[in-house]
Amino acid sequence: MAQSSAPFLRIGTRGSPLALWQAREVRAHLAAAHGVEPEAIAIEVIRTTGDIIQDRPLSEVGGKGLFTKEIEQALRDDAIDLAVHSSKDMSTVLPAGLVLAACLPREDVRDAFISRKSSSLAGLPPGAVIGTASLRRQAMVKRLRPDIAVVTFRGNVDTRLRKLDDGVVDATLLALAGLKRLGREAAATAVLEVDAFLPAVGQGAIGIEVRETDTRTRDLLAGINHPETLTALGAERAFLAVLDGSCRTPIAGHARIEAGAVWFRGMILRPDGSEAHETARTGEILDAAKLGADAGHELKRRAAPDFFLVG
Repeated sequence: MAQSSAPFLRIGTRGSPLALWQAREVRAHLAAAHGVEPEAIAIEVIRTTGDIIQDRPLSEVGGKGLFTKEIEQALRDDAIDLAVHSSKDMSTVLPAGLVLAACLPREDVRDAFISRKSSSLAGLPPGAVIGTASLRRQAMVKRLRPDIAVVTFRGNVDTRLRKLDDGVVDATLLALAGLKRLGREAAATAVLEVDAFLPAVGQGAIGIEVRETDTRTRDLLAGINHPETLTALGAERAFLAVLDGSCRTPIAGHARIEAGAVWFRGMILRPDGSEAHETARTGEILDAAKLGADAGHELKRRAAPDFFLVG
């Protein structure tokens, strides 16, 4: 019996429903762009440290990179050709030899407020409990509602919604992009607008990581890349790179491409929401990363010396 041929490409991903949706979406785009059957592109599920640790905030055990490092190791070992990530999970500085090569068109960047007890964050009663695994969401909630308690809330989308139904917390916040991709947008009680609740760097963007020297895969990905998303992500990640000395500092940042220019807004907060600094930039698309980095340097200058200390 003839041996089956090697896969056209090998995609590495986490095994959560959302991660698998993203990997299949990338596979579908690649198959359509290059005239191959989707089944010719293999999807390899890789369990990450972030999937294994469920009992405490990830910021306490390493923060960014815990959902990507095992996948990145498989990429460096040539066990896969490309890694598909939620961009907000990617490390601020990628491992040597790996690059962010492409993005699919960005989904909605906003956060969704979900509650069985209130139609809005503002409507929650004093002392209500919100569950989130995000330091940024915690800080922004406390900034708007210092009377609300925030507790660690881990798990995939379905797990968190089930905990909400069970009354573990009064409300939670999730990325609207993930809900939309899973067909669960109706679960959102309210949508938090970007002006009032700035998203995480990379939120809503699917990032595709490859070996820098793998010209074949990079060329194949060029056929599905969405330049505007990759450019916006470049501005956001440059902002983060300047600030992210500690994974314990809540940071928000969002860039968009509009009328041939980059519009960026960034913010840093104390975890308890008691202090926040924000800034904005507008400029040429070619200067996107410089704009993001410049915004980061400004906030670093404005913040008190102890702002970025762990604790």
